[in-house]
Amino acid sequence: MEAFWGEVIGSAILLFIGGSVCAGANLKKSFSYNMGWLAIQIAWGLAVALAIFSVQHISGAHLNPVFTLVFAFSGTFPWEQVPAYIAAQLAGMMIGAAGVYLHYLPHWKETKSQKVILGSFVTSPAIQHTFSNLISEILATFVLMFGVLSLGANKFTDGLYPLTVGFLIITLGLSVGGTTGAAMNPARDLGPRIVHALLPIPGKGPSQWTYAWIPIIGPLLGGSMGGFLYNLLFKGVMMPHLLLTVMVTSAVLIGCYLSNIKKADRPQTERVRAM
Repeated sequence: MEAFWGEVIGSAILLFIGGSVCAGANLKKSFSYNMGWLAIQIAWGLAVALAIFSVQHISGAHLNPVFTLVFAFSGTFPWEQVPAYIAAQLAGMMIGAAGVYLHYLPHWKETKSQKVILGSFVTSPAIQHTFSNLISEILATFVLMFGVLSLGANKFTDGLYPLTVGFLIITLGLSVGGTTGAAMNPARDLGPRIVHALLPIPGKGPSQWTYAWIPIIGPLLGGSMGGFLYNLLFKGVMMPHLLLTVMVTSAVLIGCYLSNIKKADRPQTERVRAM
């Protein structure tokens, strides 16, 4: 039970700090309004580091369903604890998002942009393009998983491991986060999206559920491939899950690519019919 609450608290800390910096940068009449992308990414990295420091000794600080699943598939984490960990991570992210809402309570009605309000809670694409958006999340989480496992294997990171992971988050946010915001964590996006949908936020608009599957499926596929490939290359463990994940990822990407082609062709077809 201690591990469950460790994941809840760690996830809540992570999201409250990370979500608060987004809200502070986006919401009108905040002293930190327009602080910029660099400040946001630094705060997110420090949020992850602080969350890991806080609960690593209690739960191992997974704080991400992708890590929990990869550890379980790799045999280093018991499967019977997986549902509780994922539930705790989702609950913690929702608690953190609710904290962001309360902290900036009078600022929501001062902000008229629905997109800005939503962006204080969840990720969204800079350019709506399903195929590219999914690739962005897959690649970002692949590097995250591979990087975290590599950092954890080095003795020099003992005691500094949370900070090195935080630096990795900052680096990824600055390098690949410009396309989709780099969720890299299904619970980080889904939990706050549920909170956004439920809370009475003035002028909030829709929660963009048609996009919500991308920051869930993308991190699951990319993180899994990163974890399984790391085990193959550096531990000599060939897991059948790697081939299955590659096949599923390929099928999903092909489906998204064909869907984008159909959407691109649709306006031209409609013009021909009109003539």
